[in-house]
Amino acid sequence: MEWPNKKDFAFTIFDDTDWQTRENVREIYALLKDFGFRTTKSVWPVKGNEIPQIGGSTCEEPEYLKWVKCLQNDGFEIGYHSNTFHRSLRDEVIFGIEKFYEYFGHYPKTMAQHTDYRECEAIYWGNYRVTPGPHEWIYNIFTRGKHKKIFTGHIERSKYFWGDICKEKIKYVRNFIFSDINTIKACPIMPYHDPERLYVNFWFASSEGANVNSFNKCLSEKNQDRLEEEGGACIMYSHFASGFYSNGNINSRFQFLIKRLSKKNGWFVPASILLDYISKIRGNHIITNKERKQLERKWLLHKARIGST
Repeated sequence: MEWPNKKDFAFTIFDDTDWQTRENVREIYALLKDFGFRTTKSVWPVKGNEIPQIGGSTCEEPEYLKWVKCLQNDGFEIGYHSNTFHRSLRDEVIFGIEKFYEYFGHYPKTMAQHTDYRECEAIYWGNYRVTPGPHEWIYNIFTRGKHKKIFTGHIERSKYFWGDICKEKIKYVRNFIFSDINTIKACPIMPYHDPERLYVNFWFASSEGANVNSFNKCLSEKNQDRLEEEGGACIMYSHFASGFYSNGNINSRFQFLIKRLSKKNGWFVPASILLDYISKIRGNHIITNKERKQLERKWLLHKARIGST
């Protein structure tokens, strides 16, 4: 890949909003801004009415929304992490998507799904992420069958169905996570369309950084240098409320690694801008059955080692 403005590589982050408040991630985003990074922060548009398994702020909190809008004005992308912190029915999802438009002036371009451990609106998730047969069987062993057929957002007869809305409103949806910092090397066909999963326009992959420890491991000095040497692209998957900031301080290792990376000749743009550029250069890829099974195998191996998304 030849990156814009003669940059040597590309790097961004898609931050899942789980556990987040303005107070526990504000300093992280101030740091990213100061070092020249523009990344993607996801939100929940609507405050839920059930007790959350994983909580955090929503856009119905005025001060939080005000801060998120400031991030948008500073060049950060606002992505979608499902309607709220628990399952939502079709009408509730539609309401939340429209609230997102009201808040940010556009529908979400990127999405990472927030899942519930009950039947919920996640699309092609759980055992539906993989091809029926051996891969599904292996996945069900890893998850002890807890995710089997409970994610029904793509099933038209379900009360949680909203696949048509996803296809109409959202361009990119995150799926597989890999250990390699060079996401585009781990998933060279992204962004891709899957004819077996018609309600998602394009899927993208990410690199493992679910918490501060896995993030720092993936962003190590050695891996940064390799990403640069390979001219690659990284979309880090993360939860900035998971250990990055505590007791009034940003994790020192994270701060050091981000500062080090900022000094390199990287293209630091939000996820959708990066994906749009790759798509423009390479064209819109339609995944084959062989390619899908290869990705699934690679992801299942990662899941066996790491146990994360």
